[in-house]
Amino acid sequence: MAKFNYKKGDTVEIIAGDDRGTKATVLAVMPKKNKVIVEGCKIAKKAIKPTEENKNGGHVNKEMPIDASNVRKVEA
Repeated sequence: MAKFNYKKGDTVEIIAGDDRGTKATVLAVMPKKNKVIVEGCKIAKKAIKPTEENKNGGHVNKEMPIDASNVRKVEA
């Protein structure tokens, strides 16, 4: 397996997809899946069931993983 070049807290630029050109920080890395989660990019609405803490349930916006080939590390 090749070396994974990203770590939590790195500043990256999205180079492909709807969020192309966006610069943000990495929130999480998944080296086995070759994916990263970038702050504020690839937002999806997820349904949440009602629980004790959240009586009404509803929807929440959540960042989804992006393939590591679609991001480029930016020097801070």
